[in-house]
Amino acid sequence: MLLPDKIYLGQSTRPEYLALKYGNRHGLVTGATGTGKTVTLQSIAEGFSAAGVPVFAADIKGDLSGIANMGKMLDWQVKRAQEIGFTDYAADKFPTIFWDLFGRQGHPVRTTISEMGPLLLSRILDLNDTQEGVLNIAFKYADDNGLLLLDLKDLRALLVEIANNAKDISVQYGNVASATVGAVQRSLLVLEQQGGDQFFGERALDIRDLMRTTTDGKGYVSILAADELMRAPRLYATFLLWLMSELFEVLPEVGDPDKPKLVFFFDEAHLLFDDAPKALVDKVEQVVKLVRSKGVGVYFVTQNPVDIPDAVLAQLSNRVQHALRAYTPKEQKAVRMAADSFRPNPAFSTAEVITQLGTGEALVSVLEDKGVPSIVDRTLIRPPSGQVGPLLPEERRAVIANSPVAGVYDTVVDRESAFEVLTKKTQERQASEAAAKQAELDAKQAQADAKAAAAQERADRAAQPRRSTRQTPTEAAITSFSRTMANGLGKALLRGILGGLTRGR
Repeated sequence: MLLPDKIYLGQSTRPEYLALKYGNRHGLVTGATGTGKTVTLQSIAEGFSAAGVPVFAADIKGDLSGIANMGKMLDWQVKRAQEIGFTDYAADKFPTIFWDLFGRQGHPVRTTISEMGPLLLSRILDLNDTQEGVLNIAFKYADDNGLLLLDLKDLRALLVEIANNAKDISVQYGNVASATVGAVQRSLLVLEQQGGDQFFGERALDIRDLMRTTTDGKGYVSILAADELMRAPRLYATFLLWLMSELFEVLPEVGDPDKPKLVFFFDEAHLLFDDAPKALVDKVEQVVKLVRSKGVGVYFVTQNPVDIPDAVLAQLSNRVQHALRAYTPKEQKAVRMAADSFRPNPAFSTAEVITQLGTGEALVSVLEDKGVPSIVDRTLIRPPSGQVGPLLPEERRAVIANSPVAGVYDTVVDRESAFEVLTKKTQERQASEAAAKQAELDAKQAQADAKAAAAQERADRAAQPRRSTRQTPTEAAITSFSRTMANGLGKALLRGILGGLTRGR
């Protein structure tokens, strides 16, 4: 049943296989709640891992974590294997690395603002052309001035610097309006409130850590804890889009390899597209188209094919369709659309069978020779070999402690970057301005003190008593008598002197 170059999916009128050489042609797993999508996802992920292909999967409910434990061979699993004649069925476990953007249920996942880049960040923030232009100016200004952009506080500080120096910056880089900077800051606030401050930073994820294999040739299954993340759809979309874009930029062209280099499973894929701007959908479509040549397969898991934009849906070649409900006209239309996406089987009506499938059953169509889709057939999906259901918290912690990246990403690195440089610059400018202002105040105070001293001196002189030149009547009488006596005495003396001289002759 198991073949070295194929993944066994289950049994229809024949064994259904997904050829590894077409694993990078992307895929889709859909179906209503409770129809068996997660079990199918786990079975396919186990098949890729066993073939030496690393797998990355977003785990919305935590059920996929059991893949790290040896399967317990539950009654329904054994019965299913017997029903489909799966004679090679055996319990197994698969090498697993747990990741978590919030760092609580796995190793933290981070990237830097610089690695995200202005174009992708603008798409995520849904910025208009003017706002995107300001963001590009900010990144260019940071490059020209040697400012590292690592986390959100770096970008926020940079935008403040841009706004404060808008006049000078506009001359060199183009017009910058404070109102536009404020609009970008508001968009960043939305992302930050959803946990973006934890996603952006260092140490940044090394893509190679998602592409590990064991010594015995199994591919590691990287599981992203997404139960909390799905409540932050913008952050979820930011992460997924960055990851695919990063892979496209980092990995070399390989064309169509014998097996994929890496396979992604994005559960609750509608979160990536709900209320998404056209620019973001276009970016996803572009990445999905181009990343195939890098040897990367992308598999979307969602309740209904209509959750995926048509342009993206057209790129998904390998399809597993579980049961859909069709009670309303809208649901009936969705069933017809899902049925029309398959290569018809003359033995039954695809639209009718979609609503009649039991739990664990699915319509399967995959690429066969020359890349032609197989005729759709009703298939009973094989049971997983690993544990079905979530790990216990202590089991998860044990896997995390023994993972090959233990200790690599667990501590936040906050080296000097734009925030610290601009904060220091601001503090120095404020200190210089404060010193100049204080010097001015001191000069004014010295001038005021000098004026006050001069005024006090004048007041002191004015307050001293002056000697009076006016004489009292008594003083005047004495003065007059003295003058009279002096005049008479002088005259008498003069006469005596002259008389004596006369007599002496």
